[in-house]
Amino acid sequence: MSPYLLCKKLVLFSSALLISWASITMAAAPMAKTPAPGYFRIMLGDFEVTAISDGTADLPVDKLLAQPEEKTKTMLAKSHLETPLETSINAFLINTGSKLVLIDTGAGKLFGPTLGNFIYNLKASGYEPTQIDNVFITHMHGDHVGGLIHQSALAFPNATIHADQKDADFWLSTANLDSAPEDKQGTFQGAMMSLNPYIAANKFVPFKGDTEFLPGIRSRASYGHTPGHTIYEVESQGKKLLLIGDLIHVTAVQLDHPKVTIAFDSDQKEAYKARDKVFTQAAKDGVLVGAAHIQFPGLGYLKKDGKSYDWIPVNYTQMH
Repeated sequence: MSPYLLCKKLVLFSSALLISWASITMAAAPMAKTPAPGYFRIMLGDFEVTAISDGTADLPVDKLLAQPEEKTKTMLAKSHLETPLETSINAFLINTGSKLVLIDTGAGKLFGPTLGNFIYNLKASGYEPTQIDNVFITHMHGDHVGGLIHQSALAFPNATIHADQKDADFWLSTANLDSAPEDKQGTFQGAMMSLNPYIAANKFVPFKGDTEFLPGIRSRASYGHTPGHTIYEVESQGKKLLLIGDLIHVTAVQLDHPKVTIAFDSDQKEAYKARDKVFTQAAKDGVLVGAAHIQFPGLGYLKKDGKSYDWIPVNYTQMH
C-alpha cells in the first residue's frame, strides 16, 4: 500500500475514533435535573417586586375540588395537565426603597422535600433573611407560614410578623386545636410552631381587617378561605399589584368555573364570594395580580370573559 493511501486510512480511522469517543463522552454527561434558582423580578412604579418560589407540591385536585372527579380530569387535560397536579407555592418580596417587605414565606419543612426552597431562592435573588423588615401573612395554612422557621430558629430575626387577628384567634387557639378532627389538627400545629416563637419574641403584631401599614402597602379583608384570609394591595406611582393569597388554586378549572371551591376553604360560600369580588374588580381595573398557587412566578392580569376569566401572564423582562 502506498504511503499516501496508508496515511489517508489512518486519518479516516482517527476521525472516526474521535467522533465515537466524543459521542460516548457527550452521552455520559449526567442530567442536571434541577431548575435555575426560582425568582422573577419586575418593577412596580418605584417598587421592586420579586416573586420567589418555595417549590411545588403534587395535589390530588380531582379529589379536592367541589365538582365531579372526572370533570376535573377532563378540564385539566384540555390544558395538558393531569392529577396529581404539580402546584406552585409562591411568595413575594417588595423593596420599597426604604423597607423590605415579604408576603408569605412558603412551607418550610411542614410539607415535605419538594418545598422549603424559599431561603435558598431568596439568597439567590440577592437578599438575606436578616434584611427583611416586615412579613405579612395572607393566612396561616402551613404552606404560607412554615417558612417563618428555618433550622429550628427564627428565619427572619429582624422582622415584625403581621396577620389578621381573626386568623390568629382561630389557628393559634389550643381550644380549637383540641376540638378539631384529627386530620385537621396538623394545620393548627403548623401555625403554632411557626408563629409562637415570634409571639414569644414580641415580634408578632396582628391587625384587624383593612389596614395601611406603610406608604403603598395595605391589607384588604378577603375572608372565606380561612377566617382571616387577607389580600395585600401594593401601589407605587399609580401602578397597583394585588397579592391574592389563596383566592385560587387551580387555574385550569377555577378560571372557567369560578364557583368551584376547594376542600381547603374554611367557608366555601364566602371563599367564592371573595374570589368573585376581587377578580371582578381586578379585571375591571386592569391591575397586576400575584397569586400563591398560579404557576410560578404567579404574576399576571385577569381578563373577564363572560362568567369566566382569562389569565394573561406578565411578559418576561430583564428590567432594562
